[in-house]
Amino acid sequence: MEKKCAIEMRAITKTFGSVCANNNINLKINRGEILALLGENGSGKTTLMNMLSGIYQPDSGEILKDGEPIYIHSPKDAFNAGIGMIHQHYKLVEVFTATENIILGLNDGKMDIPKAEKKVKEICDKYGFEIDPEKKVYDMSVSQKQTVEIVKVLYRGADILILDEPTAVLTPQETEKLFLILKNMKADGKAIIIITHKLHEVMAVSDKVAVLRKGEYIGTVETKDTNPQALTDMMVGHAVTLNIDRPKYDKPKKKLIVKDLTCVDDEGIERLKDVSFEAYTGEILGIAGISGSGQKELLEAMTGLYPIKSGSIKFITKENKEVELSGLSPKKIRETGVGMAFVPEDRLGMGLVGSMGMTGNMLLRSWKKGKGALLKKKEPEDLANRVLNELEVVTPGVNYPVRRLSGGNVQKVLVGREISNEPEVLLTAYAVRGLDINTSYTIYNLLTEQKMKGSAVVYVGEDLDVLIELADRILVLSSGEVAGVVDGRTATKEEIGLMMTSKGGTL
Repeated sequence: MEKKCAIEMRAITKTFGSVCANNNINLKINRGEILALLGENGSGKTTLMNMLSGIYQPDSGEILKDGEPIYIHSPKDAFNAGIGMIHQHYKLVEVFTATENIILGLNDGKMDIPKAEKKVKEICDKYGFEIDPEKKVYDMSVSQKQTVEIVKVLYRGADILILDEPTAVLTPQETEKLFLILKNMKADGKAIIIITHKLHEVMAVSDKVAVLRKGEYIGTVETKDTNPQALTDMMVGHAVTLNIDRPKYDKPKKKLIVKDLTCVDDEGIERLKDVSFEAYTGEILGIAGISGSGQKELLEAMTGLYPIKSGSIKFITKENKEVELSGLSPKKIRETGVGMAFVPEDRLGMGLVGSMGMTGNMLLRSWKKGKGALLKKKEPEDLANRVLNELEVVTPGVNYPVRRLSGGNVQKVLVGREISNEPEVLLTAYAVRGLDINTSYTIYNLLTEQKMKGSAVVYVGEDLDVLIELADRILVLSSGEVAGVVDGRTATKEEIGLMMTSKGGTL
């Protein structure tokens, strides 16, 4: 039996100035179906879905629901048409309960909490959600917040759901639960669109896959008739090798010793508790954990950006001398002469100066090496051009402000700059977040090259499949504590997922 088309987008075009984000796109989404939307950075996926959810309006083309034209000029129009989008960054009021967030803005501001809680429970029972309607958002795990966002759009009558990178911060167990719920909604006739970079998840949950490339619609294929390699080739336009090499380094030596590291935030809450580990030359040490388990604080503490309550961080020099880094500011750490580079999670806050171009941002890393009052610009400019070419940064030029680039291109500039210094220790927080699959594999290879040159690489990642393929060892954090260290060659996702919640984390 042929499924009924829920949404059809015909000849959709959207431009921003001289950039054509979507060019004459045609796309169909059926009821009772999960469609995965794939494409590299800048392919137009989010722009297309933002038009379906009312954030943007197309310059030309039309949208039909159940065969009838509809006009979506705002998110409210989208909701009225039964279309709901769950964004990567949740839009919840932390001090409100789940139910209060779900009904916020409805019924002319009148809140009938008991009635709403009853309806919330009915939705949860129907699809398999687990949620406490009275729980405050600030007490929720990431997966619970996501549940509230999904229930919120269902409560408002959505029968077409768009999920943007829904598994980015979930454990394998949480991902399995989410997929079961999506399949229950599919069985109920919902049309579901997932934007994701994780091809193994595309294969596991979707019925069809639509591919965009550089703003153009390439085609839609049945998931059962394709594979990750074929999908990657469609996205990129040529054959791409989906292999992560993990060569072994001869004679690794200790490079970092972290002992009993404890960090407390401004409100007196322990973000790290007695964290101890060692990092070696010629090794990629992966850091796994649920979002908010202390990954950010750990890397920032190691670079002097986060206050340390107690514990020590020792850097071992090439001369085998120990340099104590705990308690030092970033400036003081640089003055010790230790070779350390950092790719932070906050790309334009801690990483790059948004108003500067690539050359200016490269210059920030190299100006202290020069002598005299005049700065030599040629070396940073050469480096900027090398990063631009090797990582295929999409920019009008090396002096174009980086804040005007897409998130993925900003990340390429930052990663390229830090790796170019060939540091003894390279700390990376979500180095491939927001990057397309082709560039992600380029970054994995660059990290492996640094490892084989003798760097100690610390890689905080959210994709466990990649961590298991890339890392030599994996340190698992749970609620700010070390839950264990496993061998990347023998570890399983399920084993790591259980460790991620072993110290009080919530599935």
